[in-house]
Amino acid sequence: MTEQKKIVLEARGLVKRYGHVTAIDHADFDLRAGEVLAVIGDNGAGKSSLIKALSGALIPDSGEILLDGEPVHFKTPMDAREQGIETVYQNLAVSPSLDIADNMFLGRERRRPGILGKVFRMLDKKGMHEDAKAKLSELGLLTIQNIGQAVETLSGGQRQGVAVARAAAFARHVVIMDEPTAALGVKESRRVLNLIKDVRDRGLPVILISHNMPHVFEVADRIHIHRLGRRVAVVKPDTHSMSDAVAIMTGALDPNDHPAGAFAA
Repeated sequence: MTEQKKIVLEARGLVKRYGHVTAIDHADFDLRAGEVLAVIGDNGAGKSSLIKALSGALIPDSGEILLDGEPVHFKTPMDAREQGIETVYQNLAVSPSLDIADNMFLGRERRRPGILGKVFRMLDKKGMHEDAKAKLSELGLLTIQNIGQAVETLSGGQRQGVAVARAAAFARHVVIMDEPTAALGVKESRRVLNLIKDVRDRGLPVILISHNMPHVFEVADRIHIHRLGRRVAVVKPDTHSMSDAVAIMTGALDPNDHPAGAFAA
């Protein structure tokens, strides 16, 4: 039997209600070290609410979230970021008028050392540009030649690459990617999928939320299937087909009736 990897991020019994509507219904979740975990579910299944709770954008009514086995309480996305959890959003959350380096360090700007930074509050532009270029090169984004060019001059795939590089640069525990290829063409989607694999191979576990089943089955190590506000199964691409996953997701197939069972090791 293959030894299971350490659980990095875990949730137990999460509940979130909006009046009479239950968005998260005693949901469980676990992300292991060195894996891409895809989270899939039909519209209204509650997967977005689950991910918002894990990234600090939503406060659950009850249940607990553990990071490296220790309970954490996120009140804002900044709380999650301080714990090393970075999120890449599908709406390309970058500032188009700023250059690539400024976007990489947006909200984390570094000041120059000594009196220039402390008294005159001057930014370390040179250092940030050098670090941004190194990070983009590390992730294979060498097609971006000028680190000082405005993000609005980049293609959709390159903009998403900047967002992924920013997350990978500052994440210490987890990178969450919310529909990262939804607004991209085939070629640019390919680049982002390769980036996801690169981030995982560098040792950072990735949570991938996606409706694109071929993409999910290409890059995911395990697939968390969410339905009616809770996790109903965790499967692997080598034990379940896309049809199996969709059938479980829609309720057409009881995961326990599958030969591989409901939960993959």
